[in-house]
Amino acid sequence: MAQDLSIAEKYLVHIQPSAPIDLMSASMLYAEDGALRISYAPFDHIASKAKLVVVGITPGMTQAVAALAAARENLRRGVPLVHALRHAKLTASFSGGVMRKNLVTMLDAIGVANLFGIESTDALFTADAEHVHFTSALRYPVFVDGKNYNGTPDMLRTPLLRRMIETHLAEEARVLPEAVWLPLGPKAEAAVAHLARIGLLDRRRIIAGMPHPSGANAERVAVFLGRKDPSLASDQTNPGPLLHAYNALCTQIAELKGVAA
Repeated sequence: MAQDLSIAEKYLVHIQPSAPIDLMSASMLYAEDGALRISYAPFDHIASKAKLVVVGITPGMTQAVAALAAARENLRRGVPLVHALRHAKLTASFSGGVMRKNLVTMLDAIGVANLFGIESTDALFTADAEHVHFTSALRYPVFVDGKNYNGTPDMLRTPLLRRMIETHLAEEARVLPEAVWLPLGPKAEAAVAHLARIGLLDRRRIIAGMPHPSGANAERVAVFLGRKDPSLASDQTNPGPLLHAYNALCTQIAELKGVAA
């Protein structure tokens, strides 16, 4: 299925070769409603062969500017738009470092590598192969009073944001119905679960409940993986739900293996 590039074409023409990138300029406005503003950034590319879909909430300002800068440079060099969008997405999506290491370790621990018949899910994170699709519940960056959106107001109860989920994230669900979907955190999980409720995703392919792989979440990751005795966890960590999530996810992945991954 050919991807619609009309949105990217509409906005990228306004990115000047040497001018500073301003996401808050009128030319980058995608939609707005009161304190909510959505700006365009080139996160349109869909890795159509992906086996794993990693879903965040929405791109932040830094990530969006990096994607726009990458797209601008590629277009300046004469790279076709479809390839420029792919490169921009890969440039801005998380890879490497602590986050990737934690994510791979947790995925391997619950059996995702076995599900795909590979030694480790680290093998999926090869940019050229595009076995992992990075996306957000809200594809384009959302701001509230000029600050990065953090999940408030509720995206499913806010018509403007809900439409984004049912338009852009739904497009990705239609392209990747056979992938395993991994929402990072309860806000992203709610968006993905909504797509399952309206019949666009198989709930069995949504793996939810893992702690966020951020380095700032190190203790919760350690408890989830059994590397830290739950009784020694700090007051900020609630071990019970983490241990329950680990067991539930192991069972879910084992059952999914018999459903044809």
